[in-house]
Amino acid sequence: MSSAQQRLMALWAVFLSGLLCLGFLPFSRWAAVACMVAVWVLIFVVWFIARRRSAPDTTLRLDNLPEASYRQPVVLVCGDLPHSWPEQSQVMTVPQGCWIRVDDDQELEQVARQVLWQRPDWGRQISVMVCVCPQKHADTELLTSRLLALRWQIGQFRKESGHSVPLILNGFAGSSMMNDLLWQAAIPGESISVWRESSAPSSISSWVTTGGAMAMQQQVLMNNLMAWFDTHVSAVFTDKQPDMSAIVPGAILWGMGPISTGSLATSAWTTWLSRRTAMQQVAGWQPVGTDSTVLSPLPDFVLSLLPEGQGLTPRERAWRCGMALLLLAACAALLGSAWNNRQLLQRMSFDIHRYDRIAMDDYGPKAEALSTLKQDAIQLDGWARNGEPVRMSLGLYQGAHLRGPVLDAIRSYVPPPPPPKPVVKPVPTIVRLDSMSLFDSGKAELKAGSTKMLVGSLVGIKAKPGWLIVVSGHTDNTGNPQLNQTLSLKRAEAVRNWMRDTGDVPESCFAVQGYGESRPVATNDTPEGRTLNRRVEISLVPQANACQIPDNKLASSQDEDASLHNGE
Repeated sequence: MSSAQQRLMALWAVFLSGLLCLGFLPFSRWAAVACMVAVWVLIFVVWFIARRRSAPDTTLRLDNLPEASYRQPVVLVCGDLPHSWPEQSQVMTVPQGCWIRVDDDQELEQVARQVLWQRPDWGRQISVMVCVCPQKHADTELLTSRLLALRWQIGQFRKESGHSVPLILNGFAGSSMMNDLLWQAAIPGESISVWRESSAPSSISSWVTTGGAMAMQQQVLMNNLMAWFDTHVSAVFTDKQPDMSAIVPGAILWGMGPISTGSLATSAWTTWLSRRTAMQQVAGWQPVGTDSTVLSPLPDFVLSLLPEGQGLTPRERAWRCGMALLLLAACAALLGSAWNNRQLLQRMSFDIHRYDRIAMDDYGPKAEALSTLKQDAIQLDGWARNGEPVRMSLGLYQGAHLRGPVLDAIRSYVPPPPPPKPVVKPVPTIVRLDSMSLFDSGKAELKAGSTKMLVGSLVGIKAKPGWLIVVSGHTDNTGNPQLNQTLSLKRAEAVRNWMRDTGDVPESCFAVQGYGESRPVATNDTPEGRTLNRRVEISLVPQANACQIPDNKLASSQDEDASLHNGE
């Protein structure tokens, strides 16, 4: 995955995680923000590590690579490379594909990473060809260690890139019996075929038949090359190793030509032939010479036979990674929405059951439960008008099914009866009359002209028919207390008699009392106080059946606001 694709995946993950944390997780706002920040930090750390790992750690420059849209096979060539490489650059492009030379076996993994870093979409096209010329090796154990190192690098590159990276094994030897290049190829599922520049590919039997004795001698030498290659090369890649997985070649090539540059006089090849034939020297074993002008032994024909590498291109991997992140976020959002709706159902079901459990005559708790239901109804109505919140959506919203039960519970509420009006006990109305205005000093007979004051009091009494009329007389503390008590009683009787006779009020409606000096309303130490204490008080007491006025119904005693203000 390229650095641009990694940045895009990081931004996509940031967007999805923010939407998920703020919109769907059943957390409070601050908890959701904290969770989002933590996820963003984790995404940054993962992106930073991936960026460090994906950066090329080699200084190799492959400037003349084909364009990124190039789709033909790309083969990394390592092992015993020909000295006569046709191009001065490491990259050689032919009509059938592209060859890239790896000068040092230890650089195979670095070169492969460099190619994928520059061309991220070439993952399926890359193959590795290991060339082995037995005439260039005197020690087979050293050769085996080199091949094991290549096997480990190929396995590591496969793991890191995620691609199969097909392996082609190429064995080549020089012989004086050859006039041109001869190739024989073994591809899984097919028989060995013979490839020559001057003719079309054919089977070994047809080639030997048409070639005669020379072709048969060449084939005997080729069979020995196949046997040596299978023992010392193919087995190194296919044998089981505890720390390395086996690599099955996608194709095995054996080639012979008239010249092989860098051949040794005594090599693993000559040793093998001597042991197989018991002869120290046979004509045709060695190549003609070491002329470096011959064509390099690169089998271009195999490019068209290479199986297409299996795996995903970085673009496809980035697309699948993005879709996987979207799927993961969608699953998390669905789980969050389901949990939020479950919490909503539990909360409102609890509110309804709590309301139903409270008796209707338990007015306080019932009103409190009703207030909670009204808040639930307001919330559900708001969501019904404006749409449910994102955390409840994705087709899992259950609020529409809750509105009916909540509203039914609210409608079932019976309010408590109104409290009874307080009964105010009527307060007796008291009218105070100045005794000196009604009587002469020490007398109990009404003075002339006092009736004008009594008329006002009589009007208030007539307005309350049937009430008890209490007339009480009072004096100051001047004189004999017994005489003052008798005087106060006689003065009260005089007022009662005048009202009885003048107002036609039955005597049974009156109660006469004389208190003398026992109930002062002011101090008797001053003239003004003694004047206030010399009084006659008329009280209207709302007492049912206090008196019965002839030819009149018994008056109601409910009006408590009547007052007589004369002298009060």
